[in-house]
Amino acid sequence: MDTGTTAFMLCCIIGLTMMIPGLALFYGGMVSVKSSTNMMMMTFGAVAIVGVLWVLFGFSMTFGTSIGDAGLVGSLTEFAGMKDLLQSQTTINGLPVSLFALFQALFAAITVALISGAAADRMKFGAWMLFATLWAVLVYFPVAHWVFAFDGVVTKDSVGGWIANSLKAIDFAGGTAVHINAGAAALAVAIVLGKAANWGQLRKPHNVPLTLLGAGLLWAGWYAFNGGSALAAGNSAAIVMVTTFVATCAATLAWLAVEKFKDGHVTGVGAAAGAITGLVAITPACGAVTPVGAIILGLVAGAICPFAVGLKEKFGYDDSLDVVGVHLVGGVIGTLMIGFLASDSMPNATNGLFYGGGLGQLAKQAIAAAAVMAYSFVIAYVIAFAIKKTIGIRISPEEEEKGIDTHVHRDAAYELASA
Repeated sequence: MDTGTTAFMLCCIIGLTMMIPGLALFYGGMVSVKSSTNMMMMTFGAVAIVGVLWVLFGFSMTFGTSIGDAGLVGSLTEFAGMKDLLQSQTTINGLPVSLFALFQALFAAITVALISGAAADRMKFGAWMLFATLWAVLVYFPVAHWVFAFDGVVTKDSVGGWIANSLKAIDFAGGTAVHINAGAAALAVAIVLGKAANWGQLRKPHNVPLTLLGAGLLWAGWYAFNGGSALAAGNSAAIVMVTTFVATCAATLAWLAVEKFKDGHVTGVGAAAGAITGLVAITPACGAVTPVGAIILGLVAGAICPFAVGLKEKFGYDDSLDVVGVHLVGGVIGTLMIGFLASDSMPNATNGLFYGGGLGQLAKQAIAAAAVMAYSFVIAYVIAFAIKKTIGIRISPEEEEKGIDTHVHRDAAYELASA
């Protein structure tokens, strides 16, 4: 056991846990004053259900030996309950396997929670919990197996997922498994739910400081998200944290510049969205690009994603908190730009097109992005549609008008004075 790496990963797990209230505040500040508690509860609810599923069989589905030769999903029973595994002396890169499992559990929980931003103000809480359960089992666990389960990662004889081992696309910390995955599912949920009653009206966040505070907590936690994916307290983790920082700074500046160009002003929500965009885009690429490459990547993502957010008005889907425009589009940008900007001087040791590596890596990145996007969208749509046709997925018009907090949770975020 490497005590230094173990201590480092303990800190990363605390950082990842900070992302739970960070996401809740980020989303909660952007919605109506009448649904802020519900928005935050969707984050906490998703984390709770995924945590339980992870121990029961999620870790096994993700990091167990693949069923068959295709590398599609791990064994449901190999590590079920994790009891035998945790009692063993198994380590991963000098790290106790129990900490590795907890680190990855938080990845799973946060990914599912991200989807809730597309359902703001109008989804039944029970329907959300059911969706989160089914999507985690049918989509996240298999896709994470594709991307994160390298051969021999937990036991020396384990066979992992097809993207990591056969395709060999690069995804250092989850551009495909986390952001493209959640963004595609968010699009499906938004389509099935339909538009909010106030669609077409200017939606004003009820508390911009909460959103900025949430973005700041997410930014802090993202160092653990990306840096911890190095699974060692060493140079790779340090490089990854540097590229994460500068890409986020660049994306924030680019988003604000686009806002100024389009609307004549810059906003607090724009600064928060720009920062998250940079964090999303650098996630797959943080171990592949140089610091200058990270700045370029951040500028590109920060300039494109504000326009991608506007696609919901053009195509008529109500992605309330821009999960599609930020996470799906930002994840695709970060994943594809590895094919251009990767440098073999970085931890992933691969050259992209601009460093003489040809088009091969770009093709691998495109295949991985397309496969995850298509699979997540189709299965999420089927799950959401099935829920709609059975228990119902949307709150009533009366509940939507009066506010979901008081009707569903009985503890509104604020005591509002009656007119």
